[in-house]
Amino acid sequence: MNKEGTIYTIVFVFIVSFAFVFLLSLTNQATIEQVELNQEIVRQGAILSAMGIAAEGSEEIQEKYGMVATDPDAGLSVATVDGQLVYGTQFAGPGLWGTIEGVLAITADLREIVGIEIVSDNETPGLGGRINEPWFKDQFRGERVAADGIDVTQIAGDGDPDRANSLIDGITGATRTSDSMEAIVNRELQRLQSVEIQQILRSLESQGGDA
Repeated sequence: MNKEGTIYTIVFVFIVSFAFVFLLSLTNQATIEQVELNQEIVRQGAILSAMGIAAEGSEEIQEKYGMVATDPDAGLSVATVDGQLVYGTQFAGPGLWGTIEGVLAITADLREIVGIEIVSDNETPGLGGRINEPWFKDQFRGERVAADGIDVTQIAGDGDPDRANSLIDGITGATRTSDSMEAIVNRELQRLQSVEIQQILRSLESQGGDA
């Protein structure tokens, strides 16, 4: 076969491409279980962190997560943390460029946020992507919830220290992402008040231990 001919080139490219695709497929099959396990550990770690449960490393995360009562279908978690009953709810809502996924934790009376963690997002790095930064997430810890929820609004751009005003300092230059976070959190707060969700939470309360 003429190595400079068109047919040889097509056959050569086909064989090389097939070999690479085959190798990638084998690699994917060999690692898919580990990838899924790692994703699950990240999710469990986010739930623990939002609920105020300290855990480091995959083994400790899995161990402490085992003491949390969960309903995967409803995305709900319940645990007693430092003598206080805490609810966790996994959320997914629209951001500026895609879905924002995370976990919101709140006291059982639904009046004080325990914490929030972002699991994944597609927000603009350096702008909306700053919802992952500690200064933004730390504002939620201990924040009181008003009757109509919380407000994420522009204040100083570096965090609001007042835990009693139900205000979260928004991100400078990322109004749409800040508005999305407000809508997502308030939607979850309303969901937790529904009769159906309250019944699930009550059932989980009897299953969760001290974490």
